Amino acid sequence: MSNAIDQTRRMLSLVTYLRERPGARVSEVARAFGVTEAELIGDLNVLPLCGTSFRGGDLLDIDTDGERIWWHNPGTADDVAQPLRLAADEATALLVAARAVANLPGLRDSDRQALLRAGAKLEAAAGEAAGASARLSVTFESEGSVFATVDRAITERRRLWMRYYSPARDALTEREVDPIRLFAVGHTYFEGWCRLSEDRRTFRLDRVEEIRLLDEPADPPRIEPRDLSQGLVQPAGDDPEVVIEVGPGGRWVAEYYPHDSAEEQPDGGLRITLRTPDPGSLRRLALRLGRDGRIVSPAELAADARDAAVLALAAYGE
Repeated sequence: MSNAIDQTRRMLSLVTYLRERPGARVSEVARAFGVTEAELIGDLNVLPLCGTSFRGGDLLDIDTDGERIWWHNPGTADDVAQPLRLAADEATALLVAARAVANLPGLRDSDRQALLRAGAKLEAAAGEAAGASARLSVTFESEGSVFATVDRAITERRRLWMRYYSPARDALTEREVDPIRLFAVGHTYFEGWCRLSEDRRTFRLDRVEEIRLLDEPADPPRIEPRDLSQGLVQPAGDDPEVVIEVGPGGRWVAEYYPHDSAEEQPDGGLRITLRTPDPGSLRRLALRLGRDGRIVSPAELAADARDAAVLALAAYGE
């Protein structure tokens, strides 16, 4: 499920995408943005409430018959657009956001200069209303700088070096990656060709501990983009089912592992049902959870995980 930030990013991109593709098919647009058709329809229900003002002629005019999407707003060079008028709070919000983005590490110099020039023009036009923006500041979390670095690497076709946390192995690895694209499916990810594994890999931005842009050009092989319309991880229907019960301290499992269901438990924990082609790979997860969780089924895997825990405790006591 996408969060509000993901949806906002996607909807901003949708406006340009749909304007250039009148009559685009719902299925193709959903596939391009890595969302389900239901999520896309939800976005399309919100877009008509957006525009340069709440006057009828300034709102986006987009509709769909369930199969295709139609953009009805005029968009030719001969159209005379209404001048944009910002309220004081809107001007303040734009100035604060522009300054924050301009300070992101990894941002392209040309983008940084463009933001600073636009901010200066906006500040001059806003007059006294811009004074409040000087007393406000926004600091992005580390994910923002990672996003900027990856975006720059993709644009400039440059290789990345990074230290990345792998939850499956509970370890940090150093690797070089040729980035291919950024996308959001619940969290923000980038897809790239990993030179450590010599294969396509997907990396979650909030698991990047450190990242650096290299001078070496990126040269990923030509590969077909993955279809993300059904989610990032798509276990096969015949993959074995695993049930895990976690306490409050193990709720993070539902965020890190794709699952079919996560039922709330009376103690504040979760009963998580998921599918995986290799159930044995979850044995390490059971060891990490310790008292915060246990594998319920299949019985063989549960017993295997208990045996592994006993051996680990014995080795620790020696």
